[in-house]
Amino acid sequence: MPSTPPTGQIRHITVDEESAGQRLDNLLVRLLKGVPKSHIYRIIRSGEVRRNKGRVSADDRVNTGDVLRIPPIRLSERAEEKAANPAPPREFPVVFEDDAFLAIDKPAGIAVHGGSGVSFGVIEQMRQARPQARLLELVHRLDRETSGLLLIAKKKSALKALQDQFRERETGKTYLALVKGVWPARLKVLDQPLHKYLLPDGERRVKVTTPDDPDGMRSVTLVKVARRVPAPASLLKAAPDGFSLLEVTIKTGRTHQIRVHLASAGFPIAGDDKYGDFELNRDLAKAGLKRMFLHAWRLRLTHPVTALPLELQAELASELHKWVSVE
Repeated sequence: MPSTPPTGQIRHITVDEESAGQRLDNLLVRLLKGVPKSHIYRIIRSGEVRRNKGRVSADDRVNTGDVLRIPPIRLSERAEEKAANPAPPREFPVVFEDDAFLAIDKPAGIAVHGGSGVSFGVIEQMRQARPQARLLELVHRLDRETSGLLLIAKKKSALKALQDQFRERETGKTYLALVKGVWPARLKVLDQPLHKYLLPDGERRVKVTTPDDPDGMRSVTLVKVARRVPAPASLLKAAPDGFSLLEVTIKTGRTHQIRVHLASAGFPIAGDDKYGDFELNRDLAKAGLKRMFLHAWRLRLTHPVTALPLELQAELASELHKWVSVE
């Protein structure tokens, strides 16, 4: 599929085999180079982008032969300036790399891509750091506040194969999360449907909903207690029962799934600024935990080229490890 520059005319693009299976937003970001992601999401939400003459969502995956209508796009002076000043190059800690893909250990506080008020993210910085790379595409996403394993494809065939595994739930994704109190041993499976909505300011949120909600998305989270963690002296009043370090495996990859499921169970993640215990978060920040304790720890998958099983693991960052290293 040829690159599509910003234009003042309506364009119709036919999806080829190499682009099939990609999310619409990822495809448009690649095609509309220089166009801010916030503008791309805006024209998708408004219905100006059409697929086979019908409306389409940002997370819908395109198929071979789909005809996409791209509306006239004019870059503002600010957008042109932004395009002329790309993201600063940056490499991230590499957990695994070969010719097909790489896995990095994403730090907390960095978005995986630009958009929604963020000028750039991991993928833009890595593309600048590796100008010789023919292709670097996100296989999946992590919340900005979440650290840990993030896969980036280096070939279109690997991108499609890996995304197919995620979509078909053939991967095993396990996170480490710290919650206040004693997690009930009986609570091993959380399977409430989740419903996405927007706050008045346009910020995205997710809530648990009922099984009969037509907009509810089936969501399954498995929880295992890794260990009990005593509270430090400064937090004995706020957390007299200490904390629980959880191994959380998701069987579905919904937006904010772990954060919402754990909060709905009465155990919000320590440091979560969207669904958390805000009073506890203030105490935690004073004690030194200034981020959310959620880390993409372990990932089991099938290698997209060799078809051999592969297990990747990213250890806790030092600012999290010190909270659970007390024996």
